[in-house]
Amino acid sequence: MADPKGFMTTPRREWPRRPVEERVRDWREVYVPGGLLPIISKQADRCMDCGVPFCHEACPLGNLIPEWNDLVSREDWRAASDRLHATNNFPEFTGRLCPAPCEAGCVLAINQPAVTIKNVECAIADRAWEEGFTPPQPPDRLSGRTVAVIGSGPTGLAAAQQLTRAGHTVAVYERDDRLGGLMRYGIPAFKMEKHHLERRLEQMWAEGTKFRTSTVVGRDVGAAELRARYDAVVIATGATAWRELPVPGRELAGIHQAMEYLPLSNRVCEGDLDTSPVCAAGRHVVIVGGGDTGSDCLGTAVRQGAASVTQLDIYAQPGTERDDDTEPWPTYPKIYRLSAAHQEAGALRTAPAADADARLFAASTLRFTGDAEGHVCALHLVEVDARRRPLPGTGRTLPADLVLLALGFSGPSREDGLIAQLGLDLTPRGTIARDGAFATNVPGVFAAGDAARGQSLIVWAIAEGRAVAAAVDHYLTGAPSRLPSPIGPYDRPMRV
Repeated sequence: MADPKGFMTTPRREWPRRPVEERVRDWREVYVPGGLLPIISKQADRCMDCGVPFCHEACPLGNLIPEWNDLVSREDWRAASDRLHATNNFPEFTGRLCPAPCEAGCVLAINQPAVTIKNVECAIADRAWEEGFTPPQPPDRLSGRTVAVIGSGPTGLAAAQQLTRAGHTVAVYERDDRLGGLMRYGIPAFKMEKHHLERRLEQMWAEGTKFRTSTVVGRDVGAAELRARYDAVVIATGATAWRELPVPGRELAGIHQAMEYLPLSNRVCEGDLDTSPVCAAGRHVVIVGGGDTGSDCLGTAVRQGAASVTQLDIYAQPGTERDDDTEPWPTYPKIYRLSAAHQEAGALRTAPAADADARLFAASTLRFTGDAEGHVCALHLVEVDARRRPLPGTGRTLPADLVLLALGFSGPSREDGLIAQLGLDLTPRGTIARDGAFATNVPGVFAAGDAARGQSLIVWAIAEGRAVAAAVDHYLTGAPSRLPSPIGPYDRPMRV
């Protein structure tokens, strides 16, 4: 480590956010531009270079965190970039979007604030692009083997880049008109501006990866036809089958799924639409679901000028400190976290009926009521205990003329016909069944990411993309793969 006493002398400082009043008027990222580099070397100095760095185990990608922390503290940015990209294809994505399980596993977090690992990662990635440390890496020679990757989210892109660099000819099929999956149309620009995505896509084009947009496999192209055309197929379509809320009044107008609402807002930012057909401006908005997708809806509604916003979380409000009895270090704790969107809602007091950050905890939706025209106007809820049992006398009603359901996803969609046409087996959870080498029951067809794992984190998506690429490379060549697999060797049972 560069400074043996850094963790004792330097307090934790995170990337500063722009003032709330400023950032809610635009869709740019919430962080102060250029506010990270002046502080990041000292923050990297806080890394203790542990003999057993639990951050490795906590990170699905197995990032070499103490190594690049040391290099950043010495301001050796090129070497830090090399270490970071050795395990992560897209650190500028994870540096902005990952919830940082590595920080929960930081040894310093036993009794002090953890190292700002996520911020260090983002600083390395951004500096690498600024300094030109990430040129395209086309293969020296082609293998003559072809691979189709279905889906251009983080799993599909990571798999495609790894296989392209190994010399295989890769084509990525994407159902939407632009590439990126949920990173394009699900993640608001205030969390990650899309130029970061465009930059990586340009790199992949230059390396030789081919892309086919506006193509639904199973409808525009037959799944069996695609399988016959390529030597291997990787299914990385994500988990897009959203969960429903079967309560009275669900059929009323004005109740939408989060993934009906967020893509429209992103299309406005892309310039496709002047205004969103589902807009929160002037409306009383209630978001059902306490996760990150609900938080994304919250920040979007605030920027659209909602009259009020309330987010419902069925779980009780967690504490501010780790519970050592139920969530001992280094597990990822369920603690009270304040996202940028919650900070904005609290500071602007857009939800006077809710808590200061616009959330109501331990709240379960009972029903919706509508007006004479069949449009939702109120949400009726009740407080629940830890077993989700209603508490007598706690019922209340919230005004709601726009309701957004952010309840997560159950698995890949079956509407496009892909699963049925290939005859893929499914697990009891509704995800695509596979073995420890990511292979499905159909020879030459592999599944990775949320489509097979279930709804998860972006860091897991990239890790699965890299791992399935190693498995496919072995399948195509018959030799031990030259590609690293962060989830363990391709010929061993996958760690879950």
